[in-house]
Amino acid sequence: MTQPFPNLFTPLTLRHKTLKNRIVFGAHTTNMAEDGLPVGRHLGYYAERALGGAGMIVVEPVPVHATAVLTRGNFRPSDDAVIPGFRAITDACHAHGTVMIHQLYHVGQHGDFDNSYMPNFSPSGLPSYHDYDGSHAMTEAEIEDVIDGFVQAARRAFEADFDGIELFAAYHALIDQFWLPWSNRRDDKWGGTFENRMRFSTEIIRRIRSTVGEDFIIGMAVSVDPTSEAALSIESMQEIIAYHDENHLIDYVTCGTGSYFDTSCLIPSFLFPDKLGAPFAEALRSVVKHALVQAESHIRTPENADYVVASGQADMVSIVRGQIADPHLANKAKDGRDDDIRGCISCNHMCWGRRSRDYWISCLVNPSAGREFEWGGDRFTATETPKKVLVVGGGPAGLEAARVAAERGHTVTLVEAASDLGGQFRLAGLQPRRSQISELIEWYERQLIKLGVDIRLNAPLDGDEVKSFGADAVVMATGSLPAASGFQRALPLMETLPGIDQPNVFSVEDVMARTGRPGKRVLVLDDTGNWRAAGTAMHLAEKDHQVTIITAAPMVGFDLTRTSADGPLRERLKKLGCHWFCESAVTEWHGDGATVRDLLTGIERRMDADALVLATTNVAETWLAGELAESGLEIHSVGDCVAPRSAVMAIYEGRVMGMKV
Repeated sequence: MTQPFPNLFTPLTLRHKTLKNRIVFGAHTTNMAEDGLPVGRHLGYYAERALGGAGMIVVEPVPVHATAVLTRGNFRPSDDAVIPGFRAITDACHAHGTVMIHQLYHVGQHGDFDNSYMPNFSPSGLPSYHDYDGSHAMTEAEIEDVIDGFVQAARRAFEADFDGIELFAAYHALIDQFWLPWSNRRDDKWGGTFENRMRFSTEIIRRIRSTVGEDFIIGMAVSVDPTSEAALSIESMQEIIAYHDENHLIDYVTCGTGSYFDTSCLIPSFLFPDKLGAPFAEALRSVVKHALVQAESHIRTPENADYVVASGQADMVSIVRGQIADPHLANKAKDGRDDDIRGCISCNHMCWGRRSRDYWISCLVNPSAGREFEWGGDRFTATETPKKVLVVGGGPAGLEAARVAAERGHTVTLVEAASDLGGQFRLAGLQPRRSQISELIEWYERQLIKLGVDIRLNAPLDGDEVKSFGADAVVMATGSLPAASGFQRALPLMETLPGIDQPNVFSVEDVMARTGRPGKRVLVLDDTGNWRAAGTAMHLAEKDHQVTIITAAPMVGFDLTRTSADGPLRERLKKLGCHWFCESAVTEWHGDGATVRDLLTGIERRMDADALVLATTNVAETWLAGELAESGLEIHSVGDCVAPRSAVMAIYEGRVMGMKV
């Protein structure tokens, strides 16, 4: 068989190690530590990606100093108690031929007192962009103490049998705070001239090398944020990396995007283009003579990664979310099974979204992420008692339940009333730039066909038809429907919006399914703060409708702040000509306009419009389960028919049911 991605699967020498491929599972905070120690959740998580074929894994950062603690799930700084847990991880991953690196970090002025209970250290005492605290300008003694913290963290990594470390100098963390004149205003030997500003990183690296010896990789993570005037420019970053390269300080550099000045592209959502960091990696590769260069930031697929390597933009590629979504991405690509790769949809909901709320991370499309140690990885044990299973409903919950049940050896029939699979999730995939959802549904269809699932479309069932089917177990995944009441959380005593029965009132489902055709001027009533309203508003605005969003939240996309997609969303809506009124509610629809109340003042005003589009919470579709309640059949319910929620819970419950049935 011809290797479809030959550039990715060419071995690569990195100092004293050889990577079996160019696919790296790059550093990211999983936030899984318990009492500051690596635990079974870590071990299962990283071992699964090593089993899946990653050539190199960079384990999430360890804080190098008490002032560096950033999250609840960080590892303990300055404590050898972490070594045994890390050694278990490196042993398990080395068994699969994976090179193991450990990232070391200190975010400097952008710390988190709620977790560290320490002042934020920085070169010059500038304010934090993580919160609204100020920072402490480090004394020379404190600088020396932090440098030693880096060295001791590297020693612990060496003793835990890591093959090397990666210094975090990205996003305007402490190392690049020393590099950047804006944040380094010192007049001693640690600031001022270029050489003085390089002294902090140079001393860290030289002292690490003298401590651990020559057979140890030292990498460096950097980023470029072209949206910020304060951040290092790509030209300045080239000068810095060239300096470290000329002095043989680093073995590789990895380049991403964004900074604390603008966090929206640290982990780019689907609103950003693919291969976002590749041009910056290419710019750095043009100035190095010794170090390897890795590209990262929204390089989602083997196709993207192979192009980056083949075009000479980078020597290797970090695919993080892609390998969270499918831990076996590398092996599937190597074996020519790239159509079996479950693609990341760049939603950030359960990776960055959970991390931003200080939980351990997981994945919307792969609920086994973070649960590998409980569920045995992203694989399934064959059932000893095969059943005939009927899954009613082809939305995300039904698709996952059918897939997993079939993987385990059950005979599965999936019936869907509509002409296409996907349910309301399919409609979400029709919103602007959300085609990755459509690709995921296509992946499900391919997997179900390969597994021999009997898929029946345009096949609504009633209770008698379910009874006569003869299934050993029935999984209800009948979803939910628009409430059609106009209920808003801000007006809890108004169960039904006056005027809701007018003909020019539509749900977001009506709009995206094109069963509802609103007029030119559209009011979108947003009671959920997520993509249901925002994506539909973008869709309408791109079709030249004049869109105004009404929301009780303090901002449009309020529920999306956890994913860092809310800022780019509002920017895009604004460029499309959308308007919005926040902390507001609709008190009546008149057929040609609405009465809108300012929730802060109580003042009401009339807004003329041709249509009202409702993005409100749906109601569970339970009539079929109700008909069968006394049937004696083994019936299970998953997804929105249990309670209307997001695709996260639908896929999670589908997975759990597929493993249970």
